[in-house]
Amino acid sequence: MCSSDLLIVPFPNVHLTFRDGVGEISGVTSGHTYKVLSGHASVFGVAFRPGCFRPFLGTSVATLTDRVVPADRVFAGAPPAPDAEGVERFLRARLPAPDPVAERMADAVELVANEPGIARVDELAARLHTTVRTLQRLFGEYVGIGPKWVIRRYRLREVADRLTTTDLATIAAELGYADQAHLTRDFTAMFGEPPTHYRERY
Repeated sequence: MCSSDLLIVPFPNVHLTFRDGVGEISGVTSGHTYKVLSGHASVFGVAFRPGCFRPFLGTSVATLTDRVVPADRVFAGAPPAPDAEGVERFLRARLPAPDPVAERMADAVELVANEPGIARVDELAARLHTTVRTLQRLFGEYVGIGPKWVIRRYRLREVADRLTTTDLATIAAELGYADQAHLTRDFTAMFGEPPTHYRERY
């Protein structure tokens, strides 16, 4: 039997996970975490689209940020054993009424993910034809974390993807950072190590 530490770098998803048959709801994690893997235990999980857990929860998703709660606190009845068909039936039986705002927030996060040119909250607000204040409120309510964090997370993913082909100073300038040091600070906070160390390992 052996164990290892797994680095978890977050995306803005709420997860329903089962470990040893016990269901848990994990909110968005604002920073990287480590999970210890040991033995032969298995984990089964469902990732909800960003913004789309709010109708299930019935309150602000920010109440779950950086928290893990038992699944039966959110869903009536205990979730089934962790198999894909059983969990799908369980969730479909509890589908909430359609929420068009949830869909708009999911689309907003997808826009950030797919548009590298979006580097600031005001740019995203302009693309969505809304105000920065409204966007901040809706992200907190539906996504569980602010739009600035979401933008930074996806832009830093691009940094990780480009580390072997582009120097950090160029990447920093293209992403709107004041200098390479600011990029390194953000990357380290999110990924748990400086970009140079990350590049050497991966």
